[in-house]
Amino acid sequence: MKRNLNQKLINLVDYYNLINANFFLSNDPIKRVFERTTHTFTGTKVEKLSKLKKKIQLIKNCDLKKSATNIVFGDGNINAQLMIVGEGPGANEDALGKPFIGRAGKLLDKMLAAIKLDRTKVYITNVVNYRPPENRKPTDIEITRYFPFLESHIEIINPKILLLLGSTALNTLIGDEVVISQARGKWIQKEIGKIKLWVISSFHPAFLMRQPEQKKLSWIDLKMIKEKLKIL
Repeated sequence: MKRNLNQKLINLVDYYNLINANFFLSNDPIKRVFERTTHTFTGTKVEKLSKLKKKIQLIKNCDLKKSATNIVFGDGNINAQLMIVGEGPGANEDALGKPFIGRAGKLLDKMLAAIKLDRTKVYITNVVNYRPPENRKPTDIEITRYFPFLESHIEIINPKILLLLGSTALNTLIGDEVVISQARGKWIQKEIGKIKLWVISSFHPAFLMRQPEQKKLSWIDLKMIKEKLKIL
């Protein structure tokens, strides 16, 4: 009996080591570790994006996908110099399969118009491509699952500037050790996949609707982007 119990304990320890249980059971903040390999596609930019979208649609055992109505892949000019990454689709986006078309999207359109840009001149996507239920934040596991697709997405678009809207996009692509209030308005030159580009972070439009006094800081970020685009 005792021997059987000890063997069961040994098997249990081996099992938790196998699944990296520390990731789930540790009291320390989760440190996201992403695979550095991206999905490689051949063909024209349009063909590569189509293949990437199909790859995402084939994801299995994803609760986000199961509860969503549509994939929300991207919108805008695939040859744009400015690419924008948000958090995840909301209800309106899920219904129509297009990013940033709800109230936050309308505010984003106004923000872009302030620096003489619109959706024909930028490209927009999100960290995850399916709506999190009740508009909650994506979990670390969900972000980890979708990160290789996001990285490939950025590589295919190959923008000069990447604008990260909100803490989820910031932490996904820059790291957990920074907060949006301190990171916004600062340029970072970063390699993503096989490309090198300029990255800047700013507040998410949904946050600005709750904290309108912060719009003045977002305006500073937008002007920085406008000047950078002139140089590039």
